[in-house]
Amino acid sequence: MKIGNGPCLTRRGALTGGLLLAAGGARAQAAYPDRPIRLVVPFLAGGGGDTLSRLTIGPAQARLGQNFVVDNRPGAGGNVGAELAARAAPDGYTLFYGTNGTHAINEALYPRLGFRPHEDFTPVAPLSRIVLVVLVKRDMPVQTLPELIAWLKANPGKATYGSAGNGTTGHIAAEMFRMAAGVEILHVPYRGNAAAMTDLAGGRIDMAIELIPAAFAAMQNEAVRTLAVTSAEPLATHPNLPTVASVLPGFQVSAWDGIFAPAGTPAPIIARLNAAFTEGLRDEAMVGALRTRGAEPAPAMSPDAFAAFIAAERVRWGAAVRASGAQIG
Repeated sequence: MKIGNGPCLTRRGALTGGLLLAAGGARAQAAYPDRPIRLVVPFLAGGGGDTLSRLTIGPAQARLGQNFVVDNRPGAGGNVGAELAARAAPDGYTLFYGTNGTHAINEALYPRLGFRPHEDFTPVAPLSRIVLVVLVKRDMPVQTLPELIAWLKANPGKATYGSAGNGTTGHIAAEMFRMAAGVEILHVPYRGNAAAMTDLAGGRIDMAIELIPAAFAAMQNEAVRTLAVTSAEPLATHPNLPTVASVLPGFQVSAWDGIFAPAGTPAPIIARLNAAFTEGLRDEAMVGALRTRGAEPAPAMSPDAFAAFIAAERVRWGAAVRASGAQIG
């Protein structure tokens, strides 16, 4: 009897131990997060991307009950920060503020990356969609987009356009514009969009096609002349600005951003984060601040739906990069 009962007791003990472990794991996940979360932002502090990241994480912080510590790691079109975040522990305490640059453009632009955009990250939630604007310096002898295109055609190769750097959304968007309009413009890459906007306002470059959040201050101060937006329809916040598509039919460009976690982050943590960010995008004050800056809150998506969206964007932006002939490295 003693021998016969031994294995039964062992199985019962194993079962009890397994239940205790499962309960302990559930308690650990339920407690997440129990300390501040680092958010790696691959842009300079004070720039457009940094501003948007700080705006959109605010409501999520309240829902998670923990602060985010923004860790700015600019460089190489977002690749420096992305590589750092990709190597972080997949425990939910390091997240990444990714964009169409880091997750749809760069693999077509750079022959070698120190990370794999689609294998090293798990998409968590989209944040916003961002429109771009066509800007010129104040003393450029044009008042409208048709006048700009006519001037560029009459002066091939004489105008310069600035961007936040090689391979950034503004760079690729300007190349798409150049090809659609049939004009020649010289690219001047900067280290961040703040520097590009400073030189455009100072008249040291002629034009830019930039994300509205990055151009917002210069537009508000009328330090530059704004000619058009790159959305399919005029923006409710800037109703007097025509679309590029009204002059170049079919032209439409918008950027996007979102939250990513290192691959291998547990699914319950991903779900918790997705809920916090999705609910946060309903915050009226934050939505108003986004719209003022030319951005819209992204539609709610599950992590899987966000991954499918990124896969389609990867194809679209990759084709744009290849058509432009741009490559770095």
